[in-house]
Amino acid sequence: MPTDGHRIRFHGSKGSIMHYLGGISGHGVLMCNGEHIARTSYDFDGFFTEPVGVTCCGEIQLSAAVLKDVFGRSGVQLLTDEGNLLDLTFSEKVLLSASDVAHVDVKGELPATPLSWHK
Repeated sequence: MPTDGHRIRFHGSKGSIMHYLGGISGHGVLMCNGEHIARTSYDFDGFFTEPVGVTCCGEIQLSAAVLKDVFGRSGVQLLTDEGNLLDLTFSEKVLLSASDVAHVDVKGELPATPLSWHK
């Protein structure tokens, strides 16, 4: 369990404490249903909580036209340049017009130890 002092208490979760692990950022290939769509950059924050484990969310950035095409679809993944495959779910219901950034919830091959995350 992380002991770096960064804790967030969930409201209404019977005292569960979320520990901030740090961030990861980089580049990769956005895919949809196994098809390579476009290069993208990402900036994610990781958290740890019992009994869930590591959770992650953040932003992806790519051309507005491509983002508009994949926004809200299921089967969206990010293959990072480091070789990790991450499942992405769009957090918002509406994409702002001409936006090249979207917030996502992330699952998959996430770093499991606090030392793997940048503070």
